[in-house]
Amino acid sequence: MNHWLLLACAIAAEVCGTTLLKYSDGFTRAAPTIGALAAFALAFYLVSLVFRVLPVGITYAVWSGVGIVLTAFIGWIFLGQKPDLPALLGMAMIVGGVVVINLFSRTGGH
Repeated sequence: MNHWLLLACAIAAEVCGTTLLKYSDGFTRAAPTIGALAAFALAFYLVSLVFRVLPVGITYAVWSGVGIVLTAFIGWIFLGQKPDLPALLGMAMIVGGVVVINLFSRTGGH
């Protein structure tokens, strides 16, 4: 399977797990807690497969950058946690960094 697709799936699972943590209410609600733990387990498994192909630094930069932006977007849309201008600018810089790494870095394993 394509390693970038695996990474996208790992990111989606991680974002899902993080969102479910909010709904777990400090691990006091069983269903969201179990869902969060399952999502994180899947995310770690998938990213471990990506590490076979891509360098750890590149993988983690993409994972964390995209994960931050997606989690903030979910917080904004579903939880009413609207980011202010500095937060939006910071996230734009994160996305810009991920793009620069993927387009110009020779360590990306392309």
